[in-house]
Amino acid sequence: MVDNKYKRVLLKISGEALLGDQQFGIDPKPVEMIADEIRSIYERGVEIAVVVGGGNIFRGMKNSAKLGMDQASGDYVGMLATVMNAVVLQCALKKIEVDCRVQTAIAINQIGEPYLRHRAIRHLEKGRVVIFAAGTGNPFFTTDTASALRASEINAEVMLMAKNGVDGIYDDDPKTNPNAKKFDKVTYDEIIKKDLKVMDTSACALCKQNKIPINVFDFKAQGSLIKIMDGEDVGTYVSVN
Repeated sequence: MVDNKYKRVLLKISGEALLGDQQFGIDPKPVEMIADEIRSIYERGVEIAVVVGGGNIFRGMKNSAKLGMDQASGDYVGMLATVMNAVVLQCALKKIEVDCRVQTAIAINQIGEPYLRHRAIRHLEKGRVVIFAAGTGNPFFTTDTASALRASEINAEVMLMAKNGVDGIYDDDPKTNPNAKKFDKVTYDEIIKKDLKVMDTSACALCKQNKIPINVFDFKAQGSLIKIMDGEDVGTYVSVN
């Protein structure tokens, strides 16, 4: 068995990562790439839980306002979008012989198991990838917060935040400001104080409270997960100090 820096990880994937070159929906190519990346560390014995966003299909706060919906209703629609992405990712993983389960925070028994912490941990111990869908099951919370919550509940050693085309945390948006400075390391408090737009402050605070480091990296850079497991510096590392 290969030595890995982490034994159990929570991988957060944005819904936008599934877009590919499309404006909306799911592109098979990035889904297959993501599945291959997960398999690369799955085969090394890493226990992997995944939270996938739903922004490629529906963004609760943004789209609900356009449709005249209240935010709670919009957030529920967004949760259903994450379930769709979770099922697609599960199919891609099973296609390449990665054993996995979908657990949903909203009861949809025909699609996935209801979220149960001890069952999720048992799946991980048996070498199955677990995909957590439907966020926390409550409106007004993002999938960033759901990721921090699930990472805490399953005792993950790190939360890996896979960004779409951004290779870490910057002091400004690198897509619009070519002079934006990248941080190799940053603290939870700095993210909150400097209002760095990398994740919700509630997710950051929860990781800080439970001493879960965060590694922010670009998922488009293939091989990143292997490098992280090998202990290489990839992206931006977030910790207490």
